[in-house]
Amino acid sequence: MYQGVSTTGADDFDRLVADLIPCRTHDPELWFAEHTAQVEQAKALCRTCPLLEGCLAGAIEREEPWGVWGGEVFVGGQVVATKRGRGRPRKDTVYPAA
Repeated sequence: MYQGVSTTGADDFDRLVADLIPCRTHDPELWFAEHTAQVEQAKALCRTCPLLEGCLAGAIEREEPWGVWGGEVFVGGQVVATKRGRGRPRKDTVYPAA
């Protein structure tokens, strides 16, 4: 038993909602990507998810160390506006203030 629900019931629920949840239907690596364009794609996909609010609340509570959760980017357990790519930033790129 899984918190009062049979494993079969949980598996059935997962199959029913899997097509509605972008992180289950797309490459999971997208939510932990290094490239800004991929991170923005994951955020956009999250905005279509019916579980967005719960996902974000859970990630904040768990202080997720990195990745896209609930349509937001986490770095070091904190929500950040944008994820910077690896290496030195370009001199002509302007990043919003945190």
